[in-house]
Formats: sequence, structure tokens, C-alpha cells
Amino acid sequence: MKMIDSATLSSFTPTGTLRVGINLGNPLLANEDAVSKKLTGVTIDIANEIGQRINLPVQLIPFKTASATVDGIKSGEIDLVFVAIDPVRGADISYTPAYIQIEGAYMVKAASPLKRNEEVDMAGNEIVVGKGSAYDLYLTREIKNATLLRATSSQAVVDDFMSGKGNVAAGVKQQLESDAKRYDGLRMLPGRFMVINQAIGIPKARANYEETTLYLSAVIAQLKQSGFVATSMQRHQIQGAKVAE
Repeated sequence: MKMIDSATLSSFTPTGTLRVGINLGNPLLANEDAVSKKLTGVTIDIANEIGQRINLPVQLIPFKTASATVDGIKSGEIDLVFVAIDPVRGADISYTPAYIQIEGAYMVKAASPLKRNEEVDMAGNEIVVGKGSAYDLYLTREIKNATLLRATSSQAVVDDFMSGKGNVAAGVKQQLESDAKRYDGLRMLPGRFMVINQAIGIPKARANYEETTLYLSAVIAQLKQSGFVATSMQRHQIQGAKVAE
């Protein structure tokens, strides 16, 4: 594949280090060891691979939420992020094609009368969702009758829900299922309410961002085709997501 030229590389990584925003709000993509603070996950594998290809050191900068990661791009603090493709964020971020697709799902209490996703968007229902997450952005556009209650992060959704807020929890299917193990009397609604396309994003404010996006898009295409992404997903035992087509 075509190498990145020096002018594009300089605009992409102005400090000479590839500064990568890692969103810890989605455990399917990245995790931080509580003791060592070491970061692991698919996004870390891809970030390090890009660093090797452009022959620059990689600085991994963790953020607790997707919205905070996006703010880092807007402020110029980081050069590259791994976030869900969303038209609202697209005003400031240029995306590659998706590398992974993830399902967004609803969870309710066992006694809830709700049985199907289609029953959620009705007057009187209150949906707890992580503020600024891809699910928040999507539901803000799509929900017409129910009310959205925003938790401080995706990780806080189930705890807020169990403390008495709302009657539906929304988020990454696997995150909800994992969090639900800490409580009794919860169930998932079958299926999904959205498919989230996870991609690399870079700031549109940088010169040559179109060229950088083309280069990174070619890298992602190669990593998907070669099996790199699938192998990384297997190594990190990711379930409920698939390599994007």
C-alpha cells in the first residue's frame, strides 16, 4: 500500500509522537488494569500497529468516556481516536471506514411489561444512557416519545438504573450484560436497537486531513482483510461484535 508522505505525516502528528485517545467507556474495545494501569484491547493493538507503520512512538491517552475522547480531538490534545461513527461528531472528525460493528441494546427489570425494542419509545418510559455516548447521540435523534436520562458515563448506566432512575437502560449489549451480573432481577430485551460502527477518527482542523484519512482507511482495510482485527478480537475474548465488512 502507499506510504504516508512527509507533509501529511507532519500535519497528522505535529509533535512527532502519535497521540492516541483511548475510550475506556467501551470495554469491548479497551480496558485499563486497575493496578498497573496498563491498557489492553483491540484499539491499543491497532494504534501500536499504526505507530509501527509510520515509524513513530505511540502515546496512549485514556479517557473515561467517548465524549471526553472527542473533546480531546477538538482541543488538539490528541491526533487519533477510536470512536463510533456519528454525524454529529462528524462535524469535527474525519472517519475511516468501520473496523468493528457493535450492538446497542436495552435492558429492563424482570417485572417490566416491556417485551420488545419497539415498545420502548412510548410516553412515560425513561431511558438511562451514558452522556455523549454513541447511544445517546443516536437516541437523541430517534426517540420521539420516551424521555432520556443521561448518566455521567456508560459504566454508570446500570448503577443509576438500579438506584431508581428510569425504567429502561441503554448501551453496549455486552457492557449491560456484564454490569447486570452484579444485580438480580434484570433482563435484556431481545435483539438490538442499533448497530454501532466503530472507526478511527482524526481532526478535520488539521491540514491534509483528507490525505491522512485515506492513508488510515487503507491501513484499516488491510488489517481487516489480513485477519489482524479478527485475531485481536479473539485474543481479547471479544463477543457480541464482529469485524466490519
